[in-house]
Amino acid sequence: MTSPADQLAPLLSGCAQVLSEKELKAKLSLGRPLKVKLGVDPTSPDIHLGHTVGLTKLRQFQELGHEAILIIGDFTAMIGDPSGRSATRPHLSHYQVMEHAKTYQEQAFRILDPEKTVIRYNGEWFGKMGFQDVMRLNSRVTLQQMLQREDFRERIDKGLPVRAHEIQYPIMQGWDSVVIQADVELGGTDQLFNILVGRDLQHEEGMHQQVAMMLPILTGLDGTQKMSKSLGNAVGVTEPPGEMFGKLMSISDEQMSDYYSLLLQEAVPAGAHPMDAKKSLAERLTTRFHSAAEARHAREEFELRFSKKDLDAAELPSYAPSADLPRDIISLGVDAFDRVLGIKKSRGDVRRLVEGGSISWRGEKIADPKAEIPVGEGGVLKLDRKNAVRLS
Repeated sequence: MTSPADQLAPLLSGCAQVLSEKELKAKLSLGRPLKVKLGVDPTSPDIHLGHTVGLTKLRQFQELGHEAILIIGDFTAMIGDPSGRSATRPHLSHYQVMEHAKTYQEQAFRILDPEKTVIRYNGEWFGKMGFQDVMRLNSRVTLQQMLQREDFRERIDKGLPVRAHEIQYPIMQGWDSVVIQADVELGGTDQLFNILVGRDLQHEEGMHQQVAMMLPILTGLDGTQKMSKSLGNAVGVTEPPGEMFGKLMSISDEQMSDYYSLLLQEAVPAGAHPMDAKKSLAERLTTRFHSAAEARHAREEFELRFSKKDLDAAELPSYAPSADLPRDIISLGVDAFDRVLGIKKSRGDVRRLVEGGSISWRGEKIADPKAEIPVGEGGVLKLDRKNAVRLS
């Protein structure tokens, strides 16, 4: 292992907040590998680029000789992390969670070194707890402490429900840190409260408290909300190369700085044209999760479709509307975005695309939102600057 001084700067790089740098430096001076914890809840079957921010920082600890512990939250996922949520998450069964966990672990190893990663399921300890154990754990915290959470306070102020089981989540996440004796816990900035609960529980147990390393949150393709599969604004790490490249090309120029910083750990090239910088970003990330050849082909296809405007010759996703779907351009656009491209658009969103001249059929712009495409007609339906489908 390199010296604590040499480790400190790269580990702090890219963090939004660390509690505290002094504690991290002291832990690095212990002369032993630190136990570094990252928890993930398999609430869906796939990992997206937002997850890779924490996984990349965990890999960095691995490469410096520390012990990377990936907690698969098979029990916490059944509650669902309420952090930043304005509503209760849908309930998942343990069977659903475990099915998702299979792919989560496999996809996490696209970033982590499997030979140096410790995988723990928090069902190992929560599954053995009886009701008395749960009550004892709950007695460690106060209701006032839990209701200090900003997202809970906001819901209460708006008259929205906060379910009793949601209050369990930060307690359970904190107890994970006690069980594995974590020295460091990684998480997005929305995880600060949960990680601080872990510090409090460790202190009560007479343990050294974990360092909280908070990482910036990657916004999704909509440019406003946290990347999330449930919000339809995510880029999955297993998506086909063409889809991955195309989705990345849809981010705004304003998002590029964060995407370069959080996903490539570097700044946008000075003086680069925004379009060139975005293509480079999309190609490099597609290469990371596929191959250089596949990423190059995805870029060539994108340029063929949108730079050279030769959509008829391009490889486009096929779109076959259901027989009962209305054939007006608004209904077709909303359906194509959702079912084929995995992008959530409202009828108002698609109407604005029509009015802005973005939607075209067989190379002709559609100006009338009430225009219809007759059943049986096939051709290229261009939906916006970066997305098109071949209607059949």
